[in-house]
Amino acid sequence: MGNQINPSSQPNPNSQINPSLQQSSQQKPRLSFWQIWNVSFGFLGVQFGFALQNANASRILSDLGADLHSLSLFWLVAPIMGLIIQPIVGAASDKTWNRVGRRNPYILAGGIAAAIGMLLMPNSGTLVSFITPLFFGAMMLALMDASFNLAFQPFRALVSDMVPAEQRNIGYSIQSFLINIGAVFGSILPFVLTNVIGLENTASTGQVAPSVIWAFYIGASVMLGSVLWTVLRTKEYAPGINGLAELDTAKPEQNLIEKLTEFFSLVKTMPTTMKQLAVVQFFSWFALFIMWVYTMPAIAQHIWGIDAKWFDPTYLESIGSVPAHIAQAKGTAGDWVGIIFAAYALFAAIASLFMAKVANKIGRKLTYSIALLAGGIGFISIMFMQNPELILVNLAITTIEVPQGAVSLILPMVGVGMAWAAILAMPYSILAGSLPVKQTGVYMGIFNFTIAAPQIVSGILTGWLLTALFDNQAIYIIMLAGASMILAALSVYFVKEKAEQPTV
Repeated sequence: MGNQINPSSQPNPNSQINPSLQQSSQQKPRLSFWQIWNVSFGFLGVQFGFALQNANASRILSDLGADLHSLSLFWLVAPIMGLIIQPIVGAASDKTWNRVGRRNPYILAGGIAAAIGMLLMPNSGTLVSFITPLFFGAMMLALMDASFNLAFQPFRALVSDMVPAEQRNIGYSIQSFLINIGAVFGSILPFVLTNVIGLENTASTGQVAPSVIWAFYIGASVMLGSVLWTVLRTKEYAPGINGLAELDTAKPEQNLIEKLTEFFSLVKTMPTTMKQLAVVQFFSWFALFIMWVYTMPAIAQHIWGIDAKWFDPTYLESIGSVPAHIAQAKGTAGDWVGIIFAAYALFAAIASLFMAKVANKIGRKLTYSIALLAGGIGFISIMFMQNPELILVNLAITTIEVPQGAVSLILPMVGVGMAWAAILAMPYSILAGSLPVKQTGVYMGIFNFTIAAPQIVSGILTGWLLTALFDNQAIYIIMLAGASMILAALSVYFVKEKAEQPTV
């Protein structure tokens, strides 16, 4: 079995968390760095897959026949799946205990289901004949999002369960670091497969580029491996041990109406801090949804000079085939989205290393607000990065010719990365101290409403705004994201922190 939890013991990257120790104590024992690392390591793989989806789903759906207006509507499956699944999983995991653990069964199930979706989605054009490839691709996007959400909330709750209050900042910061390392490699993978391995990055109408297909295969494998590492290396504390509440086995089984009534009662009585954070979450996740959906068409139009008509499936159908130079430019732009998404994830990983110390020094709220402001400025500055002059760029692993404006996009990603690191860590660190220990999982699931709702609003509105107000010029919708992120930064001022965690 694993090493004992002992603050004086030497850190061991292979050490397991042993729940049999200090069972009489109601305080969680301090963990070594590597024990905290193991708790969150599976999130690296989950985020690897999630980053592949974020950087390439719009590209895949566009190749399968989606227009710019409908892209955001297809992406609605992501927050809707989160809205449905995370509260259910949160409540269920609070009441679960078996040989696998409390949170681990859901983490494992989510990883397996997401891998299946990743294997199927990029093959939408060839796997089905009874429904359209676009509709099948949307179904697989829904499956992946449902599965990612099945794993996300238990990972958050697992940190709260296993890490003592005095190590909570470092616990969530390590989780943020691993998330962003996974995002770096997931985002850049299609580019590497094209420019280093030599796989084709262009796609014919109704098909997906080979580089993207193989990236999803690799992503599924990485995700399963890292999830298994956390499940096998982290032995959860049993209910009633180290400050965790006992399972409420005496409570009779509820019917659906009773469960919904209890759920909405919890929503109504949620901690004040959660309500205040919801405003910040609205503006920040409204902006993030725009980034994931429209960065690819925005930079293809703004940097590579591709006219909006080349994203219109009706026009493409009318001309029969896409000219080779347009297909190549769209493929290169799609690969470059992976580069800049990897850049913001890398900057976020670096920021997460220092964020806990900064938060301890100047406070979580000020740290959170400054990072969100940097993200807003980063989004808006993309407008001013337009320079079509072609230059050779040495990326160590390969040399590529791209417009100067594309290279300049790395600078705004510094601010976006800072915002992303803060969004992944600060609200949970602020919130955890105000949650009842017996209902941490369900409240963490309810908190996902503050993530899903703004994305749903964004998905419904942004496609219409892009068409009706911005004449399908996607760069303007990116500037809207910047304005929204700045409003999020200002909203942090109104959040009131609670220092200690309730015991009921």
